[in-house]
Amino acid sequence: MRGKKPEWQRRIAKERIKILFELAEKEFRAHPERSKRYVQLARKIGLRYNIRFSKDLKKKFCKNCNSLLIPGLSSKVRIKNKILEVKCLNCNEVYRHPLKK
Repeated sequence: MRGKKPEWQRRIAKERIKILFELAEKEFRAHPERSKRYVQLARKIGLRYNIRFSKDLKKKFCKNCNSLLIPGLSSKVRIKNKILEVKCLNCNEVYRHPLKK
């Protein structure tokens, strides 16, 4: 069977992704490596079941090192010329998001 997975599998995968991100946020302060692993697993599930993350979820983690981006702890946030810059403090990757008017 090729193509899309059944809808019930995709629904379960979305629930698991949501649970993994909640666990990652909860465990971040005590166990940052565990938090990173949860994000990595969530991304893997998303790839396998072809699930797009919402805009909010996409901005919550570093695409380079899979660490959770929490302002002040694992990321640095700056505003330059109507552009929001988020810098990951683990791998120094910079993400730029335009600010709306």
